[in-house]
Amino acid sequence: MKLKIATSQFSVSSDIVKNKSKILKQIKEAKEYGAQLIHFPEGSLSGYAGVDFESFTEFDWKELVDSTLEILQEAKKSNIWVLLGSAHMLENHKPHNSLYIIDNSGSIVDRYDKMFCAGTEEENTDDLLHFSPGDHFSTFEIDGIKCGVLICHEFRYPELYREYKKMNVEIMFHSYHAGNMNPTRKADMEAAVGKENFEFNFGKTIPEITMPSTMISYAANNYLWISCSNTSAKESCWASMTVRPDGIVVGKLDKNKDGILITEIDTDKKYYDATKFWRNRAMNGIYHSGNLVEDSRSKNKNEI
Repeated sequence: MKLKIATSQFSVSSDIVKNKSKILKQIKEAKEYGAQLIHFPEGSLSGYAGVDFESFTEFDWKELVDSTLEILQEAKKSNIWVLLGSAHMLENHKPHNSLYIIDNSGSIVDRYDKMFCAGTEEENTDDLLHFSPGDHFSTFEIDGIKCGVLICHEFRYPELYREYKKMNVEIMFHSYHAGNMNPTRKADMEAAVGKENFEFNFGKTIPEITMPSTMISYAANNYLWISCSNTSAKESCWASMTVRPDGIVVGKLDKNKDGILITEIDTDKKYYDATKFWRNRAMNGIYHSGNLVEDSRSKNKNEI
């Protein structure tokens, strides 16, 4: 099965109308390239609370809904699937940090709500200061290919990727908002890494080092394609990219620049998979390959 996707990158901001304009432009551009789906960053329409804007206290929910409806219409007009990062208002609680899964008829087929929001148990820092966590995985099929979605901080939980693998997902769409850092924040993050360690790593901040490398390892460990969409708002930590199932990066945009990355995915093409024979065994709690042996020297753990 083949699927052509567009992985978005643009400078997400607190301005819903401005975000919408960039989203609509990139949807049309993706369609011109023949993409069947476009994948946007975390909070791409709403902006990201706590970073792009202080809080939801005076947030314009009507503008968000109206803008979302325009995007639904464009998805139908352009005949393209859209994975839209946004906030989802609740009646009596903090909103969800969400990805709307919009099909090429302009219908919302599901909404994924970020399950692992960053923050402390007191729920008064980071994501949990602004958002309520979700409670479900989301999958969808496009042209016979099963896909799954996750959001930013959830890259820290390999269990989530294993669950999607159990569901026979072949492509993961992981939306990020690792950007819009002010100089002070950037300096603090670089200090956390330590100048003495810059030469040993592929970046100078923890997100720049750990997020792309984790996506590479998750692709290879689970034999999955992964589309990684990130904001390009300066200072962004890393550029949007796609990774194939053997952990090889096959495309990457320029950091801090708006654009879309076009990738043609062929799920029938075979790539190197070091764990294909025993992965299911490990996932089912059987922690060895081959056949165990009965041998006295095997059982005696204290002899040479």
